[in-house]
Amino acid sequence: MSTHLEPIRLPANQPPQFYRGGDAIAALRGATGTDSKFGPEDWVGSVTTMFGQDTNGLTKLPSGVWLRDAVRENAEAWLGAEHVAKLGDSTGLLVKLLDAGQRLPVHFHPSNAFAKQHFDSHFGKAEAWIVIGTYGDDPRVYPGFKETLSKDTVAEWTREQDTPSMLGALNSVSVQAGDTVYIPAGLPHAIGEGVFVVELQQPTDFSLTIEWRDFLASPEKGHLGLGFDTALDALDTSGWDAERLTTIVTHTADDKDTSVDLLAAGSDEFFRADRVQLTGSSLALDPSFAVLVVLDGAGTLRTEHGGEFSLAKGETYVVPFDAGQVEASGTLTAIRCRPPAPEKR
Repeated sequence: MSTHLEPIRLPANQPPQFYRGGDAIAALRGATGTDSKFGPEDWVGSVTTMFGQDTNGLTKLPSGVWLRDAVRENAEAWLGAEHVAKLGDSTGLLVKLLDAGQRLPVHFHPSNAFAKQHFDSHFGKAEAWIVIGTYGDDPRVYPGFKETLSKDTVAEWTREQDTPSMLGALNSVSVQAGDTVYIPAGLPHAIGEGVFVVELQQPTDFSLTIEWRDFLASPEKGHLGLGFDTALDALDTSGWDAERLTTIVTHTADDKDTSVDLLAAGSDEFFRADRVQLTGSSLALDPSFAVLVVLDGAGTLRTEHGGEFSLAKGETYVVPFDAGQVEASGTLTAIRCRPPAPEKR
């Protein structure tokens, strides 16, 4: 009898960060007695390390094996042959729970081409935010410059650490649960205090941070050793007016379908995300590597090989391709995160 890989429930994985947050993650997971002040990110199903570090950020499976190593040793079973043919033995995906207990600094991420040239990486870092909760008086995000700027202007703000000018130049968008924001590579952005998201990213930790003072220990940690003059070559300084913003910001709270495609058009060459929402019903899900985040309710995940796994609020699972077609059932809401489809890569 052949053995197949099955879904694995994952423990929390909260590497230390420079900013406050984490209470919303603890509440979702039902954790108590934890110091969540600086645990604002939970890296779920991660094969990615924090920049310049050996293992911080990696997911350790309950067996004690790093997920990265398990995937490398059996890539086609974990990812599927078509995925491996295009992306090798990387999952092609980094999923985080991110709870901004304070506003994050203004930063941006490199494209695939820039990352290949400067970091010797196949992946840059496009990302997307799925807002799953908010708190405080005025939860906001800041995607893209409102008007086109010159690189020289941004370079001066960076030299002077002129935060009011940086933040004032960005769009300021009020958000609520069900909103999603796609952040293409190069787009300057920040997440405001009180925004809780499931974040999908390409599997790197390349953050170029122009607002480093009061957040990072040194400007070098802002430009990742490149120097800001080089780093700013990766920045999108074009203007994003209200009409252009509609191409990256979507509102899905009122969509009651059992499966809702959450992300803006064009993002599917980097990742996919669906909200599964069941009310005493079931939904078949095609074979795929996936990260599952259960937001509410309870149910069951069954695989075509006879595996059966309970789903409950706050649980996170990594689902291998080899699990085959799976069926979710019950009364629950979950986010299913996946790499790009092979034909999109």
